Amino acid sequence: MPNSPTSNTDNDTESLSLAQGFKKYFNVQVASTKALRHEAFKIRHNVYCEELNWENLHKDKIETDEFDDYSYHIVLQHLSTQTYAGSVRVIIPPPGMLDKVTPFELNCLGSIKPELLNMDDYPRGSFGEVSRIAVPTLFRRRPNEAAHPYLVDGTANKDELSAEERRQFPNIAIGLYLSAVAMVDICQHRAMFVMVEPRLSRHLARVGLPFEQVGEVIDYHGKRALFRLSAANFSSLLKSEMKQLYQHIILSLREQMTLLPYGDPLDK
Repeated sequence: MPNSPTSNTDNDTESLSLAQGFKKYFNVQVASTKALRHEAFKIRHNVYCEELNWENLHKDKIETDEFDDYSYHIVLQHLSTQTYAGSVRVIIPPPGMLDKVTPFELNCLGSIKPELLNMDDYPRGSFGEVSRIAVPTLFRRRPNEAAHPYLVDGTANKDELSAEERRQFPNIAIGLYLSAVAMVDICQHRAMFVMVEPRLSRHLARVGLPFEQVGEVIDYHGKRALFRLSAANFSSLLKSEMKQLYQHIILSLREQMTLLPYGDPLDK
């Protein structure tokens, strides 16, 4: 019996590579406008204020802080629903403005292992900190929610999502990390830093992002430590499918970015 059209479609989507599936269902966007940054801030409020309770709730349902004025923001658009499935920012302290720092410089300098990291080796503008990576609850399926439909803006999606599309959702987080790496790569940084749990760094190492622990584990929204990814390892050790996805992401970001002198991005 010949395959039905539905079967053919399912077979085609199941054969998609990681990069092909990501490209089919998501669009990486530099949040270069107030409207797109607002989408990032809404996602952050959903995750960091409403879900994790790390920050206070706000009536306007957006979460911002003092670092946003000198950060690059990225949002990930879910194409079939035209909603936003994740966000991440890279905080880049402006050269010549020593009062503008990253969160780890403000809160965690005492935990740095001096034999592994000397911040004098990193002039302002040569590094960034990955921060506020967030995937809203609507794009994360918990085991006990398997029987429930995906929701978009609080209502069931009118078009049932395919099994392949749902299988792409766990790739959102790694896509955001690769987007942050691609951004610092484009900016020609010496390194990028992130405060994460050691177990997450091991997961990233398995896909080819060998973050090196350069700080002691401290209590910072949980047990976290400072990790560094050097420029030589931005993409050189990525596994084959991850490298294809990285190439897709960095090409997309390069088409959208123009490196400009520092100003006040929120006034644009």
